[in-house]
Amino acid sequence: MSQSPDLTYVKQILENYKNKSGALIPVLQKIQDHYTYIPEEAVDLIAEALNIPPSEIYGVITFYAQFYTRPQGKYTIRLCRGTACHVKGSKSILENIERKLGIKEGETTQDGLYTLRTVACLGACAVAPVMMINDDYYGELTAEKVDKIFTNMATGETRESQVEK
Repeated sequence: MSQSPDLTYVKQILENYKNKSGALIPVLQKIQDHYTYIPEEAVDLIAEALNIPPSEIYGVITFYAQFYTRPQGKYTIRLCRGTACHVKGSKSILENIERKLGIKEGETTQDGLYTLRTVACLGACAVAPVMMINDDYYGELTAEKVDKIFTNMATGETRESQVEK
């Protein structure tokens, strides 16, 4: 059985947004940025502070793909599966990442480091196939490039150091 998260951060955030209309999305974004997901225990606190029924909050959480109800990895990998990326081999890139991490799309590694997701389009078709890891884009992917990216991440190299020289 998992332990309930400390909701101190949620309470602090809600102090700044009490009874403000239109605050739900920003509140959810801040909470998710902190916890990597929206803890179930936070919904009642949000409902009370914003005077919104919990059912409406769950409706928003489940409608938008950016919100999660389960903990996510420290690094969220979003692999584009749009037309340009598909044509340029994103399926084999996905299979390579799944093998490397030992998870399937939509899952998180046991150590909580990586969550793997596919998305319809990342809007970077010129550098297809492309993926994002958190807020960083990686384009013109090959199996070798993906291996290098993960090796660099494992050794703590920064995004800037991964630019081709």
